[in-house]
Amino acid sequence: MNSCKLDYLEVDEAGRLVLPPELACRYGIKPGVRVRVNAGKNGLSINRSPHSLAKLYIEPTNQCNLDCRTCMRNTWDEPQGMMSDEVFSKVMAGLRTFSSKPAVFFGGLGEPLFHPHIVEMVAQAKALGSPVELITNGTLLGKDLSQALVKAGLDTLWVSLDGATPESYADIRLGATLPQVLENLANFRDTIYAQGGIGGCCGFVPSSRIQLGIVFVAMKRNIADLPAVIDIGLRFGAERFLVTNVLPYTREMVDEALYYRALNKSDYRHISLPRMDLDETTYVPIYQAFRNVHFLWASIDSENVRYRCPFIESGAGAISWDGNLSPCLPLLHTHVSYLDYLQCGERFSRRWTIGNITEHTLSDLWNTPEHLAFRERVLSFDFSPCTTCGCCDLAAKNEEDCLGNEFPTCGGCLWTQGVIQCP
Repeated sequence: MNSCKLDYLEVDEAGRLVLPPELACRYGIKPGVRVRVNAGKNGLSINRSPHSLAKLYIEPTNQCNLDCRTCMRNTWDEPQGMMSDEVFSKVMAGLRTFSSKPAVFFGGLGEPLFHPHIVEMVAQAKALGSPVELITNGTLLGKDLSQALVKAGLDTLWVSLDGATPESYADIRLGATLPQVLENLANFRDTIYAQGGIGGCCGFVPSSRIQLGIVFVAMKRNIADLPAVIDIGLRFGAERFLVTNVLPYTREMVDEALYYRALNKSDYRHISLPRMDLDETTYVPIYQAFRNVHFLWASIDSENVRYRCPFIESGAGAISWDGNLSPCLPLLHTHVSYLDYLQCGERFSRRWTIGNITEHTLSDLWNTPEHLAFRERVLSFDFSPCTTCGCCDLAAKNEEDCLGNEFPTCGGCLWTQGVIQCP
């Protein structure tokens, strides 16, 4: 989106802040709309309006060519399929009605490149004027498909890379081979280079028109591979790296989680670090400092510790392959996960859909009173602290909580605590 630099906001005679029209439009701030104001140490911050749709996750398919240990698809019992032309056309028509075009992210619980029309989908989304991103496991990213995606106008490609050796990679992403993914990354790099990428001191640097990102799902069995995965990404021109924790969807994966001690502490302590070089002089003392408070919490970004929904705050929504709109990716599909292997055990999360795009317009779905009320409730996040209170029967589902909230409840959501992240 276009940047809007502002030195000052004006205050009218009644003491009201006056926002420039383009800024108000971008964040959905219209006359009569309520927006949340947060008081900080040195000033105020204003949340975007719950009416504002800034990013739409589109799930082209919930089918996949792999069978990864970490995937939600291991425990669900839902129909599988491909997004039809009718559904996608309805989505595009809906996006056109928004004055400030939302970003489009192709990804969900399947492999986007598995859809036979994914290139056309990217091209149509880009034609709206939206920034377009896509996440893939990289196994289907051949030379021809790389060229087609770049030509279609893709802005950012995210590749999931959870191991740095053929053995560690195949141990997680069953049915895939690391050498093939690396060859495909080389094809993608060369395609970008042909479009105007430049060389740099640290290897290939892609053009400003398209970026490569690497997503790493951290767990006990692969965390030692993280430095090597980053080196691989740099070699192929990656500019963005996202590390997330694993969310166990099976009992097998429960022991792989790296956050249980931090998750179960309600009294957080923070280390606030300035920008500094991380090198042979600094990384040992920084690591030791973090270890000293590991039994509570240590974080460079302390704001990620408290309950904050990254989907609602960023104005995001998600549409499943069959056209159902949900407020976030975690509510897109019914699934089972494990909140805390010591106390809570299995947790059942029922999907919540606002409606289907074939029956209602995207704007109508986004602005239904029930959906807006939910988004406002999540912004205040007055839910029970299911991850810290010791667990009860109510924590085993997202149906209701001990504070009187009804379905869907978010007290057990690990995205709100910065434990799980999505691009």
